[in-house]
Amino acid sequence: MRALLFVAVATLLAGCNNPPPPSINNAVAAPARQYEAAQLGRGKALFQANCAVCHGAGAQGAFTWRVAGPDGKYLPPPLNGTGHAWHHPKAALKQTIRQGTLALGGNMPPWQDKLSEQDIEDLIAWFQSLWPDEVYQAWWEIDQRALQARR
Repeated sequence: MRALLFVAVATLLAGCNNPPPPSINNAVAAPARQYEAAQLGRGKALFQANCAVCHGAGAQGAFTWRVAGPDGKYLPPPLNGTGHAWHHPKAALKQTIRQGTLALGGNMPPWQDKLSEQDIEDLIAWFQSLWPDEVYQAWWEIDQRALQARR
């Protein structure tokens, strides 16, 4: 079972080294990002207090985040647009923050008892504000498809 989990995680991470794909639907561009300064300030402060110890002050993640350690676990990935966070719709990002990755064999603890829903929204807004426009566009398209699938 552990070997199967390792293969699944390795397969997922293998695709995370790739740049974002060209726009899937060129007719629909992501809306302009309009974050309130207060939200970004809260998100950055929350990130520095809770997440930076693992993901880095600039959300750059661990240098070797793509390589499993001796324990078979991966180090924290970048959240600044250079890692795989943009591959996941907002609902998945929120769930990962809430529940962590311990149950999946990762190292991230759950934050559901420490962070409110607004805190999580602010954190996501802050690290998404670091993403280049083409990364945000690719993420937005993934998120829109996930929202459509849930309807």
